[in-house]
Amino acid sequence: MARRKKFARRRKKSSSSAKQKPPVSRKKSGITRIKVVGVGGGGGNAVSRMMEGGRLRGVEFLAVNTDAQDLNHTSAHHKIYIGKALTRGLGAGMNPEIGRQAAEENKSEIMEALEGTDIVFITAGFGGGTGTGAAPIISEVAREKGILTIAVVTKPFSFEGSERARIAQEGLSSIRDKVDALVVIPNDRIFALINKDTSVAKAFGFVDSVLEQAVKAVAEIVNAPGIINVDFADIKSIVKDAGPSLIGIGVASGADRSLKAVQNAVNSPLLETPIEGAKRVLFSVAGGRDIKMAEVNDVAKAIASSLDVNAKIIFGAYYDRGLKDRSIKVTVIASGFNGLLGGNRLGRELPSLFVSSEPKKAIAVAGNPGAEEEPAEETNLEKEGKKKKPDVGKSEWDIPAFLRKRKR
Repeated sequence: MARRKKFARRRKKSSSSAKQKPPVSRKKSGITRIKVVGVGGGGGNAVSRMMEGGRLRGVEFLAVNTDAQDLNHTSAHHKIYIGKALTRGLGAGMNPEIGRQAAEENKSEIMEALEGTDIVFITAGFGGGTGTGAAPIISEVAREKGILTIAVVTKPFSFEGSERARIAQEGLSSIRDKVDALVVIPNDRIFALINKDTSVAKAFGFVDSVLEQAVKAVAEIVNAPGIINVDFADIKSIVKDAGPSLIGIGVASGADRSLKAVQNAVNSPLLETPIEGAKRVLFSVAGGRDIKMAEVNDVAKAIASSLDVNAKIIFGAYYDRGLKDRSIKVTVIASGFNGLLGGNRLGRELPSLFVSSEPKKAIAVAGNPGAEEEPAEETNLEKEGKKKKPDVGKSEWDIPAFLRKRKR
């Protein structure tokens, strides 16, 4: 009897062990492993906001900071406290050199945290000390490990003064050669999307949505099974050593949903780099079983009309059960802009999203297309009576209005 019980216990233990198999490596399972690293206070805040609601699954979040208190408040899966001996946990102030030295001090820990990663997104607010100084070091570490490295960084508001602007510009000069792709968001662009009643949290939510869209776009393209498949090698061919880049997602339903989705994907007023003249583009179209080949063709024609004539184009298509209301989703990754960082576009007039006199509609919140910010009553440019007229040549009527070349 005792032996029977012992044998039963062994069988139970054996079957229990069989159920609790060790997790399969992402590398072995063929899933592209993606990490997001928030550097400094701004980067850490962006990571925390992105993690709210669990909208991005299968992505690992890291936070890196010299400010111990700020680091403790982030929601990241993994936190790296850098420059402990140098800053004693009190931050780097506005000194990027302190941020750089702090990252160097903990370089081995950063390398370990990035082990096994395929794609890393590094986000930071430029103009301060930790983000501006440490982000280029972390980017350099990632590329040395053969990781596809994409940086999404912000430039400070004009009201923050010329010193922060100078620091940010030096940071951009430092990081641009250490990443494969660089997405720049000038904070001043927020004012094109908000009104006087918009809260600070919602305003910065617009900025964070650019990062969230970029991560979501890449994750979905490489990991979703496709009708026309796009893999990691395709992403790499577009993003590797790309420099200034545009990454966006657009969702639309109803009449002309394909063209509206393209419009939403490429025309974010927050991005410093427009799609015109891109030499490398990857785009994907997602929808339900009702998606039509003609719609895929419309998307391709609309995007191609703004690209360099010799542009390399890769496209994919897949079914997305998460889309509602017979929606279609277009994802665009564009690069190859002759190394330009958008010049001084920050000081120029911001073009309207729509070539019409109708009020601008709210943009969909990334990761939750159904949720929209309340539309602004009037943008700053509209108050000044500035309207952008479309360039219309004899053959341009074949090109969607929102993609016609803008006057510079």
